Amino acid sequence: MRIKITSLLAATASVLMISMKPHQVDFIPEIFKKADKQYNFLAKEADVLNKFPRTTKDGKLVGTDEWDWTGGFFPGSLWYLYHQTANKETKAEAIKWTEKLEKAKDLDQHHDIGFVMYCSYGNAIKYLKDPAKVKEYKDIIIHSSNTALKRFDEKVGVIKSWNEKKAWDNKTIWKYPVIIDNMMNLEMLCYTSDITGDPKYKKVAISHANQTMKNHFRPDYSTYHVVDYDETGKAIHHQTNQGYADNSTWARGQAWAIYGFTMMYRETKDPEYLKTAQQAAKFYMTHPNLPSDKIPNCDFNAHQEGYKSDVDFTGRNISPVPRDASAAAIVASALVELSTFSKGKDKKIFLDFAKESLKTLSSPEYFADYKTNGGFLLKHSVGSLPHNSEVDVPLTYADYYYLEALTRLKELKYS
Repeated sequence: MRIKITSLLAATASVLMISMKPHQVDFIPEIFKKADKQYNFLAKEADVLNKFPRTTKDGKLVGTDEWDWTGGFFPGSLWYLYHQTANKETKAEAIKWTEKLEKAKDLDQHHDIGFVMYCSYGNAIKYLKDPAKVKEYKDIIIHSSNTALKRFDEKVGVIKSWNEKKAWDNKTIWKYPVIIDNMMNLEMLCYTSDITGDPKYKKVAISHANQTMKNHFRPDYSTYHVVDYDETGKAIHHQTNQGYADNSTWARGQAWAIYGFTMMYRETKDPEYLKTAQQAAKFYMTHPNLPSDKIPNCDFNAHQEGYKSDVDFTGRNISPVPRDASAAAIVASALVELSTFSKGKDKKIFLDFAKESLKTLSSPEYFADYKTNGGFLLKHSVGSLPHNSEVDVPLTYADYYYLEALTRLKELKYS
């Protein structure tokens, strides 16, 4: 039996209902104007670098090639901006950077082809009114989905995230590791079944989601980052790679879970997926360590008693624990959609939380001034605290899910 957290939610809900008026959405058009201007600057910087923008280091833009997991977010963000602004220059950049990713349709070294190809080509299909290009892009998506299936083992029932890898404990070797992030690659598979009429892609997505629902969640609906499987599909290790400790809750991992199961409910209408998304969201929203501005620390349990890290943080100052705007953006986007599938108080609570998060992210504390922050929109994200990688910097996927959340909120029929 899973532990019910409805009483805690009810208490929090009553406070929210009393103290929080629903934010209006009239700030969004101005944000899109500022974001479009900033991203036209970023596009010029990316041209000089001839790489996909990922983050900054020492204030300078850092980019990647098409084989990195983050390549699709920059063109995807450009598509959201073009959709809202109709700026022809933004459209041209979106097409250019999307098509630079074409080789990644064969990306099979890791699981992230859904991130790379669907966030870029998927948004292009949605927003580009060009039948010839749309057909071409759909063919690329289908090819990409076939590539994704190469990492699926029917006996195990999940798409393998990484190749063989050693855990932080320096003794466990993950043979078939699956990370909670992998839920985000399933939308491309569902879409491919829709446009081809072939159910095999969605069947794999459902199998992966079911195994994840079974093995990645603790009784309170917090999530493990990494689950390692044996050849029969039995979960044999529950650990972390980017969180503080194996039993802690990595904020962005929880965000991926909320988003992924909301999306899978949309695609299947399986009520278990909806329940999982709602309970994972309630865990996040009502956590006592969530700061009052709704932007989480990169891990909910860092430094807490009972959470021992296998990582040696000696000599590193991680107090206070850095915030992760990327997790907040992902959750905000997920909650806008989740509110449309929820009823009663849940509908209002999810939507109000998303609005408050987006208002905070749109404030000067998190939203960068023009030509600062390397050209990115949001400040204060964290890639991986254990790796001491991309700590308190902008991240391309933070911007992407922020723009997606604003788009969803602006287009919501009730707000």
